[in-house]
Amino acid sequence: MKPIEVGIDAPAFMLKDINNNNISLSDFKGQRILMSWHPLAWTPVCTDQMRSLENNWQTFQKFNCVPLGLSVDAPPCKKAWATAINIDNVSLPSDFWPHGKVAQEYGLFNEKQGISERANILIDEYGKIIWIKNYYTQQLPDINEVIQVLSNL
Repeated sequence: MKPIEVGIDAPAFMLKDINNNNISLSDFKGQRILMSWHPLAWTPVCTDQMRSLENNWQTFQKFNCVPLGLSVDAPPCKKAWATAINIDNVSLPSDFWPHGKVAQEYGLFNEKQGISERANILIDEYGKIIWIKNYYTQQLPDINEVIQVLSNL
């Protein structure tokens, strides 16, 4: 599995969100995207990671950036989780089937565990990868770091 790199075109994707809507990279042309990958729903660090996106929704809007919370969990699981943790604005696409296909294309699929790695990837308005940060499984990504990157663009 080759990791993606800054400066390349982001791999195209089509995923279902928690409301069974199709979400694709092309839907966001002209906007920045934060792909915030988390290993599994219902875990404390993943919960805090998604809440940090939700709590900073207005800041992302200010930077013309759409945060997406991605994992390999099935849409119904992610929907129940979003309700339980009060995620109302952030879209939570599911990379469930084919299992982990998009995570694989982004170099983030952990074959041994069958989950994605934890990472944040920023994509610019033209579909280019502009920033990548990988995290340890138990490490909460620093949302302020992402906001700082956005503010420097």
